[in-house]
Amino acid sequence: MLQRSNIVSSEEELQDFYAQLQAQHVTPAWISGGVSVEPRSTAVPAVWHWCDLRPQAMRAAELVGTEQAERRVLRLHNPGLPGASASNTLVANIQIVMPGEVARAHRHSPSALRLIIEGQGGYTVVNGDRIPMEPGDLVLTPKWTWHDHANDTNAPMIWLDGLDTPLVRMLEAGFYEQYEEETQPVGAGTDPSSAKYGVGGLRPAWETAPAARYSPLWHYPLSQARAALERLAAETTGSPFDGVILEYTNPLTGGPTMPTIACYIQMLRPGEHTQAHRHVCCTNYHVIEGSGYSLVGGQQLAWEDKDVFTVPTWTFHEHVNTGNRPAFLFSFTDAPVMKALDLYREEATE
Repeated sequence: MLQRSNIVSSEEELQDFYAQLQAQHVTPAWISGGVSVEPRSTAVPAVWHWCDLRPQAMRAAELVGTEQAERRVLRLHNPGLPGASASNTLVANIQIVMPGEVARAHRHSPSALRLIIEGQGGYTVVNGDRIPMEPGDLVLTPKWTWHDHANDTNAPMIWLDGLDTPLVRMLEAGFYEQYEEETQPVGAGTDPSSAKYGVGGLRPAWETAPAARYSPLWHYPLSQARAALERLAAETTGSPFDGVILEYTNPLTGGPTMPTIACYIQMLRPGEHTQAHRHVCCTNYHVIEGSGYSLVGGQQLAWEDKDVFTVPTWTFHEHVNTGNRPAFLFSFTDAPVMKALDLYREEATE
């Protein structure tokens, strides 16, 4: 009859054996920690308030120029993580460009998004296309695309940066390159990607569809997203977990904006309290407008206009709009990675 073996060794023999293994850079699996029955993120629920962030961004603009800093960025640091990132695989940063400034052109392996928080114009150039930047707009600078930023207005431009830098760094797949000039030449046309791909279901028939896996549409205006949410809210209750929620998609595939990052915008009606659920992906949120709180792993994170908060992977969370107006939340997650690896899972409370 086959059965598990039972070998009782002396503690002295075991410790001597373990010491030999350690000298050879080997660790026995049976003493290196228990089996994890479910994900337990080292990241913790956290919120960063705009009333604290904006003064620091303005102070950074007084102390450091865009010549001294490749990007004048404040990294939001999750208290539970050793590195300077909001979540395990995705960073959430605040970037500021002052009137008359440029942030020079470069490209890199990490994919990036910009959710505009404050400003009266300004623009990003992506592979030669000038992309306008208005508050609430989502602007993509996908992996290995040349991009630079400029502020030709008379007010500060401030936005939320989202990148998959921690994931790319962990995979040891990061590359970076500076453009030969400070800025790229700008091609003809205003917002060319929107002209080509900004009307749902339509694209130029005389051009071959782009082969890149990221979205060829690099500008998603808030005006369009908000109108779509309001139309849907008049027709449906939406998700019990997220209210009325829409995903920003690649117009050619219907998939996520970028292979590693999915982006969403949701509307919570006044007084709405969603049900709790959790999923195998981390999520960083930006409050476009509204006030309320989210219960994340039993912790209450109060938020209002322009705040940022994070929900670690496999952590129960629910949202509450405590205001008398709709709340609009933008979020981005690493769900595409989890789904591509067949690791994604979602669960509601019983």
